[in-house]
Amino acid sequence: MGSIVDLQGVPRSGEGTRPAAPASEHRTDWLLAATAVLAPVACTLLLVPWRHRLAAADSALILVVVIVAVATSGRRWAAALCALAAALSFDFFLTRPYQSFRITRGADVVTEVLLLVVGLAVGDLAARGRHHRASARTREGHLAVLHSVTELAAGGGVPEDVAREASDVLRRLLTLRSCTFATDAPDIAARLLPDGEIRIGDVVWSTGDLGLPHRGVDLPVRAGGAVLGHFILEPVPGVPVTREVLQVAVTIAEQVGAALVAANEPAPSRG
Repeated sequence: MGSIVDLQGVPRSGEGTRPAAPASEHRTDWLLAATAVLAPVACTLLLVPWRHRLAAADSALILVVVIVAVATSGRRWAAALCALAAALSFDFFLTRPYQSFRITRGADVVTEVLLLVVGLAVGDLAARGRHHRASARTREGHLAVLHSVTELAAGGGVPEDVAREASDVLRRLLTLRSCTFATDAPDIAARLLPDGEIRIGDVVWSTGDLGLPHRGVDLPVRAGGAVLGHFILEPVPGVPVTREVLQVAVTIAEQVGAALVAANEPAPSRG
């Protein structure tokens, strides 16, 4: 390879820019918020004709079902909003004096508090489950992009091809404007370390809040403790990047290093 090789190619449509939140997502949030408020109100109105026959605990359990249904969205705020609306609706429509937020019986106070607590707990559990599912999907995606580079390097691919594939993967993984490979150390202060930290001198750069340094990042290509080259990462400013993703980027660079070492090893003699 030359001293610097541009492996960026022509950017694909939609790459190199920070994705905007789709309008449909905002509409979904508004619809979910409306459902979280209106569903418990509608449920309590349906229970009004039977409020003299149903025990307060039975009515509360029915409202818990509504809260659980909203909590399946996996959004903690929606479940909390629904729990609050359910508690207020229970107080206003189903406890004496009716059509008032005053409660005259201690048992009704306990039931309302429990309704609110159970609703918040269910929402928290649902949100945690949603987070775990999202994390699992993210890890699967990281393994998929890493596999594409590992497979090419392990198959004895030409170093230029491995580096080109790695560059394409890094650009998509880190939302970069460009990615170039250089055999000489670039004049860039920010460096990505093997543990996934980015340091500028002695300062650790907070990529989770600030994204990658806008002046670029040096990602060394290492093998056996030696630095064989550098990926120069030019980021889209302001796009947060987690440390886990940066560790995946380091592993990708290590695969390129392994390919460079394998290419320079002498072929075994026959005899």
